[in-house]
Amino acid sequence: MVEVKGIVKNYKQGVKNTYTNQVIVNIEGYDKEKSKKLVGKSVVWKTSSGKEMVGKVADVHGNKGAIRARFEKGLPGQAIGTEVIIK
Repeated sequence: MVEVKGIVKNYKQGVKNTYTNQVIVNIEGYDKEKSKKLVGKSVVWKTSSGKEMVGKVADVHGNKGAIRARFEKGLPGQAIGTEVIIK
């Protein structure tokens, strides 16, 4: 099983709403077609204390290979700009 690393870029947002349980993750070197293969895989974000928060890849976001990951509870603001692992 190959692990892919990505960077959390932002929460999913609308004009009036911010969805803190869904985040946009950029993956270096991936395009839309490669990202489609990751749908359904798990996403793990580790806190500085070592706790792991696990979510799932929900869908592809845009045409440049970013993905949308959905977590049971929302990620904290400190997660933006940090690394996640997609298994």
